[in-house]
Amino acid sequence: MAPTEGLHAARARGRNTRQLVHELLRSRIISLELAPGASLSENDLAAELGVSRTPVRESLILLGEEGLVDVYPQLGTFVARIRERDIAAAQFIREALECAALRDAVGRATRRDVADLRELLAAQADTERRDDPEGFFRLDEEFHARLMAAGGHPEAWPVVSQAKAQLDRARRLSLPLTQQLSLLIGQHTAVVDQLEQGDLDRADEALRSHLRLVFTDVQTIRAEHPELFAEPEAPVRPRREPRRRVDRAGAGEG
Repeated sequence: MAPTEGLHAARARGRNTRQLVHELLRSRIISLELAPGASLSENDLAAELGVSRTPVRESLILLGEEGLVDVYPQLGTFVARIRERDIAAAQFIREALECAALRDAVGRATRRDVADLRELLAAQADTERRDDPEGFFRLDEEFHARLMAAGGHPEAWPVVSQAKAQLDRARRLSLPLTQQLSLLIGQHTAVVDQLEQGDLDRADEALRSHLRLVFTDVQTIRAEHPELFAEPEAPVRPRREPRRRVDRAGAGEG
């Protein structure tokens, strides 16, 4: 089913149009169907989706608040280029929540939890054999959500998912890298092995190492596709303290 067909079917079931348009455009941006720097026209999007301009305009505002869209007066609206500071912020949130959930999972995960995770590992290996990075990405999401559920925190995954939009764009760009799927599956396997053995420290170390791989990938991707990234921001200079004035008696004045 085409995305627009799904949108119209969901509208027919009574779902809010603005929410649906927002979800669809967000998905297109994160999947890189709408590439960083691409121009976005309210009129064109409304015509394509078969909706009025209002839900499109409201959706673009929401996407701007998420850092996925940039609006330049007199120039137009564009898909935001990837910002490394946003990747770092998303990574911080993701690592904090996922590692906290993993620590709860060690010692309490059931055989069913471990079996489900290993089924996902087998499915991921199949996507590698088929050279299907998009299929792997979906299973990767499912794996991390299932891992949080094993720790008793399934409700925290939507929070992680919402926070890591910028991170997901970088992750999708990294998947075509040589041996990337094999490496990621190996890291997933190490996490599950340590979880099953009840080794808290090694499980935590394996997951943190896995989640931080994106920082290395970003440098490689930026070197190959600099046009997809925003220019680095100038570092914040330390604020200078005002010089103290000295009166004739030599006493300092505030």
